[in-house]
Amino acid sequence: MSRTPSMVRDLTRGPVVSLLIRFTLPLFVSNALQAVYNLVDMIVVGNYIGKAGMSAVSIGGDILHLLTFVAMGFSSAGQVIIARHVGAKETDAVRKTIGTMFTCLLSFSVFMAVICYFLRYSVLDWLNTPAASYSYTMDYMVTCICGLIFIYGYNIVSAILRGMGDSRRPFYFIGIAAVLNIVLDILFVKYCGMQVFGAALATVIGQGISFIASIIYLYHRRESFGFDFRPASFRIDGTQFRRLLALGIPMAIQSAAVNMSKIVLTSWINLFDVTYSALAGVFNKVNIMCGVISQSFTTAGSSMVGQNLGAREYKRVNQILLAILAFSLVLSLILTMVMLLWPDAVYGMFTTDTDVLSLASVLTLPIILNFYGSATRSVAFSLINGSGRSGLNLAVAIIDGVFARVGLAALLGFALRMDCRGFWIGDSLAGFMPFVIGLTFYVSGKWKQETGRR
Repeated sequence: MSRTPSMVRDLTRGPVVSLLIRFTLPLFVSNALQAVYNLVDMIVVGNYIGKAGMSAVSIGGDILHLLTFVAMGFSSAGQVIIARHVGAKETDAVRKTIGTMFTCLLSFSVFMAVICYFLRYSVLDWLNTPAASYSYTMDYMVTCICGLIFIYGYNIVSAILRGMGDSRRPFYFIGIAAVLNIVLDILFVKYCGMQVFGAALATVIGQGISFIASIIYLYHRRESFGFDFRPASFRIDGTQFRRLLALGIPMAIQSAAVNMSKIVLTSWINLFDVTYSALAGVFNKVNIMCGVISQSFTTAGSSMVGQNLGAREYKRVNQILLAILAFSLVLSLILTMVMLLWPDAVYGMFTTDTDVLSLASVLTLPIILNFYGSATRSVAFSLINGSGRSGLNLAVAIIDGVFARVGLAALLGFALRMDCRGFWIGDSLAGFMPFVIGLTFYVSGKWKQETGRR
């Protein structure tokens, strides 16, 4: 057994609250930057092109998020695996996991991009893309899938660093992408007249440079975490590949199920008109900001829980979960006050279109519900992901992503004739299902049991 790499942060010692704040704060700022990064396209397009452009960014963004389900699922799985090996001081297993992740995920990103390109017309037709935004949506989707490899690559590097307890560097890299995207969005859309294509191109350039910068950083620090970047190091290791599949497939299915449910909702909303399609974009982008809370605490919590379970520090796991719940609920309350006190300011960021703004109030309740659904999800997924429970992740994926989201949306939207408002409320209510499942798992005490890691 090798010693722990020097760049690894030990999350099994020290005050839990202090560690959580120090680990989560860079993640929070990083995810906030990423949220702003995602918001910029919608804001710039909404203000300079209008609701047809907003519809295009909304639909194209949903497609792009669906295509990244493998990156999200397997990078999260890789982060947990790395964290547990770090906690057990198994350095050779960390190195093999890194090489396996790089080869598998980057290859898959190319495969997904090619498939999506050849099915591009069918995809837009399946989504009932409004005629007013069809060409814009095509431009946005095709441009973004060309940069899919950069999204996958960034997620791999971030998973490696966060699994080792380093949450600061991913913040720096996404900061590079965010600043570039803002500058290039304004330049391409406002001054160069490149419309929606310009917004997508700005996104791809930002992602590409961020990924390249992160790879350079890893290469220069290769000795400190045991990965030398030689061709042989990228060989797929059978043991780590099986572990990655066992945990990554349920996590990827979970990500795909949630994103697929959003795609279904998008196709239903698009049956109305381009104004509601634009509103769907506002709903999704505001929820991205809300997801900053959940994603930050889930990422930090998964690593902290993973390392402490590897070290069998069960009391610290309880402290970690309570701290995450307290912090995330306080932040949700702050966001709720913003939505209740200044809704016009929030919606007005995205567009000046009077048709969109006159209907925007239907989004307020679903958005507030999603704040608290996201807050409670972070606790559940910190425990489920950190303990490496692949079967439970699969159950959450099916119940939350398929039955709850699509089922509740259909019930409220179609059966109760609440139309688009019902779709959005159903989507938000489904967000509480992971907490119900996670609470049941916690009470059972099964999270303390080994999961076949050795």
